[in-house]
Amino acid sequence: MKNRSEIRECAMKIIYQIKLLSKTKLEYEVDSLIKEQIEIKNNFIEELVNGYCIHEKEINILANKYMKNWTIDRLNMVDQAILSIGIYELIYTKTPSVVSINECLELSKKYSDLEVTKMINGVLDSIYHSEVQHD
Repeated sequence: MKNRSEIRECAMKIIYQIKLLSKTKLEYEVDSLIKEQIEIKNNFIEELVNGYCIHEKEINILANKYMKNWTIDRLNMVDQAILSIGIYELIYTKTPSVVSINECLELSKKYSDLEVTKMINGVLDSIYHSEVQHD
């Protein structure tokens, strides 16, 4: 059984796939993409991935609002997926904000360079201070 950090990483990979498949206009089923990443039904990964799909537009608007001289679509798709998970968790879940931010930073440290990690940290921190009811 995977822990929540591993599940977030799986969700990041699925969101990356969704972005790639959407860009190439290939058809896909979200449930099938989830099943490819995780064998056992897991509500948390379903919430992250389906929540992202439902709120993608709002997530992108928030990301762009807090990015300085940059937009989310200019990031590579892995970085977009990481930032999107962080924003989704901050805004739409009851996960403690510090956990959401730290988990995304750990993913970013693993998959991105230091500058992108700093940028993701800054965006999530700004959203936390401006948009989130403090926990």
